[in-house]
Amino acid sequence: MDWKLVGATFTTVFLAELGDKTQLATLSFAADARNRWAVLLGSSAALVCSSVVAVLAGGFVSRVVSPLWLQRAAGVLFLVLGAWTLWGARGGEG
Repeated sequence: MDWKLVGATFTTVFLAELGDKTQLATLSFAADARNRWAVLLGSSAALVCSSVVAVLAGGFVSRVVSPLWLQRAAGVLFLVLGAWTLWGARGGEG
């Protein structure tokens, strides 16, 4: 088991999900629910399923595209999304 990779993946996904609309939706469900364990189970299962899709897709795409180019494309996409977010926030439109 590559524990360094496990730690890096956990940290990245955990930080990316903080304040995310998924977390806010889960918070909303938990605020209304009598059984918060059901909300935890449902939201955890959803995150696991979406992660399975991402891992399978990543495995498929990596057969066609070099992992180096995938990392570069992901970096550029993050920069573009960050710039887009900042651009929208500058006029108070965000």
